[in-house]
Formats: sequence, structure tokens, C-alpha cells
Amino acid sequence: MGGVNAAIEVGKHQLVVRLGSDGEQFVEPNEIHAIKRIAKRLLQAGCDRVLIEGGSYQSALIAGLRAAELPVVVVNARRVREFAKSIGRLAKTDDIDVRVLALYGERTQPPLRELPDKQSQALRSLWVRREQLIEMLVMEVNRLEHAPGEAKAVHRNLRSHINYLRKQIKQADDDLDREVRSSALWDRYEMLSSVPGVGPVLSVALLSDLPELGRLNRAEIAALAGVAPFNCDSGMLRGQRRIEGGRPRVRRVLYVATLAAVRCNPALKPFYLRLRAAGKPAKVALVAAARKLLTILNAMLKTKTAWRTPCQFAV
Repeated sequence: MGGVNAAIEVGKHQLVVRLGSDGEQFVEPNEIHAIKRIAKRLLQAGCDRVLIEGGSYQSALIAGLRAAELPVVVVNARRVREFAKSIGRLAKTDDIDVRVLALYGERTQPPLRELPDKQSQALRSLWVRREQLIEMLVMEVNRLEHAPGEAKAVHRNLRSHINYLRKQIKQADDDLDREVRSSALWDRYEMLSSVPGVGPVLSVALLSDLPELGRLNRAEIAALAGVAPFNCDSGMLRGQRRIEGGRPRVRRVLYVATLAAVRCNPALKPFYLRLRAAGKPAKVALVAAARKLLTILNAMLKTKTAWRTPCQFAV
């Protein structure tokens, strides 16, 4: 039975598997032994793709399917939901969701992309944890700012927690540095960090949250990072271009790094100043500079070329 787009609806306790939108459906527990049985059945079915929505409980499943050399595709859950609405499937159950997911695979044929290896997954886990700590720190600092002056105990508690979080962030930075240095990603990290304006935070963010860097073309990598402008035109109307989608963590860190890069990077500084002189708003110019920085980094990794001044990459 070749050409099957299998779909798996992943829950905390069970996995609902469907072999094509009109094919067989079965349920297994979300456990290691059950995952091995699923992999065996999918191999026998000759699947072109095994579609899984991104979520919280699929790590063991993806690892088991990869070990069996099955073509796994992790898809954006929001896109699948919008697809369901477009075909009139408004109800939501596990049975409906897994059939819609299989149908989505048949209709759209999502491309197979290389999934991150164990080292990349470990790096990403550390990076996500660092981002979570920073988010908590920002919230606690804001609470301290607005806490009543009379609430001395609240102030002490908040300051204590803020100091603790800062120590944890420092520890997370050390853990990230140690993880990168001991991994096969060290060469890529050094290459990225050699670019003026690109520090360790952006380098780690790109390696952990954007592993496709250096493997896609400039338009694809910009869209994936969320810094590609999209048209909003209709008839004679030419609407304002806006960035949309992508990976918000990467976009946020890239934008902040660009704030420094447009001051010190010899390729980005004149580019940014030229856009500002042409009347572009500061944020528009910064996003354009972020996109240019990303395409430079993409070209460097793709061609395995170190940074040089002036930058002469084919971006």
C-alpha cells in the first residue's frame, strides 16, 4: 500500500493512528513498546509521510519513528486547524482531528525536512529554559515596580526571587556554552559569532531554534524566521507589506541583535542608514536589516565561508 500519508494524533496517554484519510485507524498507548508496534505497522504500510502536529507529548514518538527510519513531518497545528475550517470540519475530536491531519497531508504534501538530532534537541531544551527564565524575570521586575511601597514583605520576596532568577539565567548561559562546545555545532557557532553584532545569544538561538539555517534559500529562511514581508494587495489596492508567522523566539532575538549590528556591522550600518535616509520608519528599516543579517548568516553556513570585511556574500 504505497503512497500513504499516515497521521498520528498525539495525546498524553494515547496515540490515534490513521493510515490515510480513508484508511485504517487504530489506537495505541503513548508508551515506548507501543511506539515500536506503530513503527512496524507504518513500515509495512509503506508510508510516504507520517504527520504529527507540534505539541508537548510527541518527543518519544518522534524519536521512535526516526529510529525506524520513517519519514516524519511535524506540522503547525494552527495550519491544520485552519484547513479543517476551510473544508467545513468545525467539530473537534481525536477521531476527526486525525482524519483531517491525514487529509491535510494528502492535499498539501508538506515537504520532508531534516529533524534536529539529539544534540540539537538538548541545546534547544536549554535555550527554551533560558527564555522561560527571562520571561519570569521580566514579570517579577514588573511586579516589583508596581508593588505598593508599604508592602515591605512583598518587596523582599520579589527581590529575593529576582536575584534567584538572575543566578539561574547565569547558570543557563554556562550550560549552553558547555553544551555548544561539546557538540558538533561548535564550528557553526564560531562562524556565526564571528560576525560583528552577532553574539552568543543569537548564535545559540539560531542553532537551536533555526537548524535549517544554511540549508534553505534566502526567501525560505526569512519566512521561517518570520522576517519576510508579505503582500496585501487586491485589485488596484497596494496594501502595506507586513511580516507574519515564522518562529517568534528567533525573530525576537534577531531583532534585538540587529539593534546592535546596525551600529557596528560594516555591511548593515550603511544599509540601515540608507533606508532611514530614504524615509523608511525605524522599525521597518530594522526588520529589513534583520532580514539582511539573516541572509548573510545563511550564506555563510551554506558556503562554509568565514566572515570577511567588507562582506561579499551572495545573499
